[in-house]
Amino acid sequence: MAEKIKAEIIVVNPGSTSTKISLFKDTEEILTENINHKIEDLARFNKASDQDLYRMEIIIRVLREKNVDLSQIKAVVGRGGLIRPIQGGTYTVNDEMVADLKKGIMGDHPSNCGGLIAYTISKSLECEAYIVDPVVVDEMDPIAKISGMPLIQRKSIFHALNQKAVGREIACKINKSYAEINLIIAHMGGGITVGCHAKGRVIDVNNGLDGDGPFSPERSGAVPIGDLIQGCFTGEYTFSDMKKLVKGHGGMVAYLGTHDMREVEKRINDGDQKAKIVFEAMAYQIAKEIGAMSTVINGKADAIVLTGGMANSNKLVELIRERVEFIAPVHVYPGEQEMKALALISHQEKMASLGMMAAGIAHEIGNPLTSISSMAQVIKRKNENQNINEYVTNILKKYRKNFTNC
Repeated sequence: MAEKIKAEIIVVNPGSTSTKISLFKDTEEILTENINHKIEDLARFNKASDQDLYRMEIIIRVLREKNVDLSQIKAVVGRGGLIRPIQGGTYTVNDEMVADLKKGIMGDHPSNCGGLIAYTISKSLECEAYIVDPVVVDEMDPIAKISGMPLIQRKSIFHALNQKAVGREIACKINKSYAEINLIIAHMGGGITVGCHAKGRVIDVNNGLDGDGPFSPERSGAVPIGDLIQGCFTGEYTFSDMKKLVKGHGGMVAYLGTHDMREVEKRINDGDQKAKIVFEAMAYQIAKEIGAMSTVINGKADAIVLTGGMANSNKLVELIRERVEFIAPVHVYPGEQEMKALALISHQEKMASLGMMAAGIAHEIGNPLTSISSMAQVIKRKNENQNINEYVTNILKKYRKNFTNC
């Protein structure tokens, strides 16, 4: 019989048509599986959050097929969904959060399943459930929320998990703390968000879900408001139609009929002039948003970071770089750091219990994991066979150097 896979952390990251799971032992990623879901299977559910049990059953089946020793799991960490606006950090999933995720208090999105799945699995395994830096992280300055219309307030809905993870990585790279530098980070995926990270807080960012900012492969971004209002009252479009034009059927797919950037670049290489100008317009808008965010910190940015799936496109990266590199050095982190960022919970909670607030990793005052006594209990439960003082000392020895810089 094959030896069982021993891991400590299960990470669950639900997407629109897939669920990505990773297993970690300490900070080492030992298994990753991307589970694709059939559109017709997901279509059976009225809301994305109703898919939680369906996705969870498949996850458990895959883990058993891979011969994972579930008795060794100490925490299940889910991608944070559309809950009430909160500070960045690490949060225990509780009954109130579960109710908000099921209800879709800030909107319905597949990411809502992250906390729900983590909670249900944790109950059956008798371990802890967390979310980290959900998309509704709100650290915006009050001045940034003023829209120009009292009826509407600017919202903070962005790729918080990946942006903050990349922010901490770049801080390590330049030998500084995330809490002492200024960054402008652009996450470029199905949606595009550009955040101004000032001393560890995202003080301004565009709402990449259905608000403002650059257009993306499938979202319209900011559009001329007068024309949008007229479009709403022509009688040609329903409320649902207009929502889809903004999110899902907007942006690149509306112009070119595809949201696959590889297909778009192929068309450009084949001489398609329409594809070329739309592609360049997207790069132009991203660069313009980066420039706008630089004014928030008076131009004093330590670095500009391009991340997300589209950062794999050298063509896109160079179009942006040539417009913004006068502001600050441009760093590129293709893809997403979300799975590793979620897994770091086990180390975040240990350091939080010791008051390592300057580490810059989920140590905000509102973080429910920062109680020294409660965290000592968690650590003790996980390590009954080791003296608690010895255990904490060993952790500090192992991580102090990295966490001082990161």
